[in-house]
Amino acid sequence: MKSPSEVSFRKSAPSDLPRLLELADQARLTMRSCGNMNQWINGYPSKEVFENDIAHGHSYVMEENRQVVATFAFIPSPEPTYNKIYQGQWLNEAPYYVIHRIAGSPSRKGILKEIIDYCFSFTDNIRIDTHRDNVIMRHLLKKHGFTYCGIIYLADGAERLAFQKCMPFCQ
Repeated sequence: MKSPSEVSFRKSAPSDLPRLLELADQARLTMRSCGNMNQWINGYPSKEVFENDIAHGHSYVMEENRQVVATFAFIPSPEPTYNKIYQGQWLNEAPYYVIHRIAGSPSRKGILKEIIDYCFSFTDNIRIDTHRDNVIMRHLLKKHGFTYCGIIYLADGAERLAFQKCMPFCQ
């Protein structure tokens, strides 16, 4: 009989960098295999991006049986690129957190739901964005109750589709 998995979350440490970069590479390959050729390009997210997230206390890992199976950034508002939204509007203007740079082991299913559940244990209001071509992420965000809110533009001018989910008492 298979024993139940032990899943836990913790802040990333500098010693996690090789695994974070490996997960990002795996996520990039998955994106490409699904036709998403324009997200996470030119070496993004780089070692420096992960180092910055770790230094600011925003980088997290999800472990299963003490093995890192996913990484993400969980950052309190404000997110400067979310200040202007086009062709729509945010659900509210309450303080929020942002989930960025989600990457998980391709063999492990259900990662996004577990990350979302973990993040909602700290806040009742989450915003997230993804590339138009990231069909998998768009599907999963809808499946997990996120509402499409409009279009935002990154600092480099790249378009992203913006989503938000808030618990009923935050509206």
